[in-house]
Amino acid sequence: MGPTRRTSHLRRHAPWVALAAALGLSLLLPGQALADFWTPESGGSSNADAIDNLYKFVLAISAIIFIGVEGALIYCLVKFRARKGAVAAQIRGNTRLEIGWTVGAAAIVIVLAVATFIALPSIRNPDDSGAAGLNLAASGVAPGVLVAAGPTKKLPPSGKSLNIKVVGQQYLWRYSYPDGDENTLNDTFSYEEMVVPTDTAVTLDIQARDVAHSWWIPALGGKFDALPGYTNYTWFKVPKGMEGRVFTGQCAELCGRNHANMTARVRAVSPADFEAFIAQRKQDIQSANDAAATTRKQLEPELSDSGSAEPKQ
Repeated sequence: MGPTRRTSHLRRHAPWVALAAALGLSLLLPGQALADFWTPESGGSSNADAIDNLYKFVLAISAIIFIGVEGALIYCLVKFRARKGAVAAQIRGNTRLEIGWTVGAAAIVIVLAVATFIALPSIRNPDDSGAAGLNLAASGVAPGVLVAAGPTKKLPPSGKSLNIKVVGQQYLWRYSYPDGDENTLNDTFSYEEMVVPTDTAVTLDIQARDVAHSWWIPALGGKFDALPGYTNYTWFKVPKGMEGRVFTGQCAELCGRNHANMTARVRAVSPADFEAFIAQRKQDIQSANDAAATTRKQLEPELSDSGSAEPKQ
C-alpha cells in the first residue's frame, strides 16, 4: 500500500477511531460522573422520579426504533451496494409493508400517549406530607389550606402543604414563607437558597417581578415559567433521610446579560431545623427593622432642620 492510499485509508477511518476512543474514555469515568447522563436528574422528589421513569420508558422505545431503522439502513447499504453489471430492480410499491409501518407508527404513538397519561397524575398531584414531616398546624408558617387561586393549583389530598412563594427577578430568586395573615410585608423570606423540611409536601407559587424567568431544579421536578402578572404552580416532597442535601438549579430562560448567574438552591433539613430557621429569619428581619427604625429616628431632626431652613438670598 502506497503512502497516498495509506493516508486516504486513515482519513476514511478516523471518525470511527475517534468515536471508539471517546466511548472508551467514557467508561473510565467514575459512575457518579455519569449519573443521570442520559436521563433527567431525579431522587429528590417523587414527581421527579415519575418524570425520570417516563423519560426512560420513552428513551427505551426510541432506542429500539433507532436501532431497527439504522440496522435496516446499514443492511440495505451493504446488501444492495453498487456492483459491476448489476441492474436495480424496479419496485412499484408494497401495500402490506406500507400499511404495516403506518399501523406500527400509530401503535407506538398510542403506547406513548397511554404511558404519559398514566404517569401524569403522579407528576402533577402533590403527595401528602409524611408522619415525620413538618407539623403544619403548629409551625410558624401558614399551611396551604386556602382555596386554590385558579384551576391549575393543586393541593395534597389532605389539603395541607407548606406553601412558599417564589419570585424571580434579575438576577436572583426570592422565597417568601407566608405566616397566615393578610399582610404579606411581614412574611419571612430568604434569597438564593430555599430551606424546606423533609417528608413534607411543599407547594410553590411561582411569579416574576420584571421579565420572564423559568424555575427549574431538575431533581425536584419539572420546569415552570415565572412570568410577570401570572402565577404558575408546582410541588415537591423531599424524602426523609435527605437532611443536609442541597439541590441546585438554574434559571432556564434567558432573562438578561447576567442570566447565567441566576442560580437556585433548595436545602433540605429536618422539621425541627426548619422551625429553627424560620425563627432565626424572623429574628434577623426584626433586628434589621429595629435598626432601620433607630436610624430613621436619629435622622429625623436633621431632616426636619434641613426642611425648615430658609433658602439664602
